[in-house]
Amino acid sequence: MFRLIWADESGLPADDRGAAYGDGLFETIRMEGQQGVLLSRHLERMVRDARRLGISVAHRDLARVCSEAVERLHARYRGGWVLKLVLTRGSGGRGYRPDSAMQPNLMVQSSPLPPTPGPEGVVVDFSRIPLTVNPLLAGIKSLGRLEQVMAAADITEPLFEVIMSDRDGHLVEGTRTNILLRHNDTWVTPPTASLAVAGVLRQWLLERLRYRGESVVERPVTTDDVLGRECQGLFLLNSVLGVVPVRTIAGHDLPVDSGLATIFNPLEILE
Repeated sequence: MFRLIWADESGLPADDRGAAYGDGLFETIRMEGQQGVLLSRHLERMVRDARRLGISVAHRDLARVCSEAVERLHARYRGGWVLKLVLTRGSGGRGYRPDSAMQPNLMVQSSPLPPTPGPEGVVVDFSRIPLTVNPLLAGIKSLGRLEQVMAAADITEPLFEVIMSDRDGHLVEGTRTNILLRHNDTWVTPPTASLAVAGVLRQWLLERLRYRGESVVERPVTTDDVLGRECQGLFLLNSVLGVVPVRTIAGHDLPVDSGLATIFNPLEILE
C-alpha cells in the first residue's frame, strides 16, 4: 500500500526518491466531470510500469483513489479537468540503492483542462535535442524528463510542439505527444520499443484502426517520410489533448485531414 498525498494540502517529503532521483512515474488523465477518458488503461499502465520499476501498487487501490479524487475535486471545474497521479518509490536516505521495505508515495494533483487545438491543425518543428531511450525503460512515463524539458524550452509562438529524434535521426515523438503518420495509404508510427512514453491514446487508436481493417505499421519514421509527397498527414496524439493534426512542420505545409476525429471522440470513451 502507498502513502496518499493530496497536493492541495501538502507536498512530497523532502527525502522522497521521486524528487531526488526521478524514481517513479506518473499519469495525466483527462476528466469530464466525474468520468475519465481511457481511465482503466491509464491505471493499468501505471500498475504494469510500476512493476517494471519494482514498485508494488494495486489497480483496485489506484481506482479507489481516483474515486476519492473525483468526489473531492471535480466540483472545482466546469466540464473538463486533468487528474495527475505521481507515484514514487517512497522516502529514503542518501544513495541510489533503494530499500526493499520502502512504502511508495502517491501524490494526487488536479488542474484545468488546457485549450484544445482546432481541426485546422498546428505548427510544429523538429527539435534540436536528441532523445535517448534506455531499452529497459522504454515506454514508461517516468519522472525523469530532462530531455523533454530542454526540448520544450524551444517551443515559442507560433509553435505548438517540437518532434524529437533518436541518435539515428529517426523521428520518435514530441515532448508531450506520440506521432502518427498517414503515408501512402498506411498508418505509420514509430515502434513501441523506441518510445520514451508509449501513450494510452496511441495504443487505443492503433487497435481501433486495425479493427476497422486499416493498414497500420510500426517502423522507424524519417524526415523524408514526413516531408515527402507520399505524406498524407501527420498527427500528434495525447490523451489529454486528443488527436491534433499538423498543418506545418519546419515551414513545410502538410495536408490536413480530420478523418481521425471520426474515430476518436473523448466523450464517447469515458469511464
